[in-house]
Amino acid sequence: MAAPFVIGTVIGALSGYFGGWFDVVVMRIADVVVAFPFYVLVISLVFILGNGVGSIFAAISIVSWVAYARIVRAEALVLNRTDFMDALRVSGLGTARIVFRHLVPNVVSQAIVYAMSDIVANIGVIVTLSYFGLGIVPPTPGWGSMMADGQPFFAGGYYDLMLIPAAAVILTSFGLSLIGDGLANALRVKT
Repeated sequence: MAAPFVIGTVIGALSGYFGGWFDVVVMRIADVVVAFPFYVLVISLVFILGNGVGSIFAAISIVSWVAYARIVRAEALVLNRTDFMDALRVSGLGTARIVFRHLVPNVVSQAIVYAMSDIVANIGVIVTLSYFGLGIVPPTPGWGSMMADGQPFFAGGYYDLMLIPAAAVILTSFGLSLIGDGLANALRVKT
C-alpha cells in the first residue's frame, strides 16, 4: 500500500496543481489502467513478472496508484482555486515547496482513509492469488496457500485447515476496516 500511496499522492498533487496538458496526460494514463478489471490486470502482471512476493507487490503498485492519484487530484483541484493557494504563489514560494509543504498535507487525508480500505482489498488480492497458486511461493506461508492446501481435507472433517486461515483474513480485514473508519472520523473536517 505504501508505494501506490506515495506514487499516487505525488502524481495526483502535481496533476491537480499544474492542470493543463500534464493533467490531461496523467488522467488518460489513469483511464487506461482503470479500463481493465483490477483482478485481471494484477493476475496478468503477476503472470508476466513471475510468482513471488516482489512481483505481487509490483503488480499491485502498478495498478493501485490510480485511485490515490484521482482522490488527491480532485482535492488539489478544489484547493488550487482558493485564496490560500493564490497567496502562496504571490508570496514567491517555489513550486516544490507549495506542492509538498502546503498542498499535499491539506489534501492527503482522503487518501489516508482510502488506504485502509485499499489494504483490505490488497489482502484479498494476495490471498486469492496465493489460493490459485499465482501468489506467494512455498515454503513462505500465505493464507491463500494454506486454504488451498486444506481444501482436500475439508470433506474429511478437517475444517480447521481452511477455516482458521479464512477467519484470520476476515478478522484482519474487519480490524483494518474499523481502523479506517476511526481514521475517517479523526480526519473529518469539523465545522
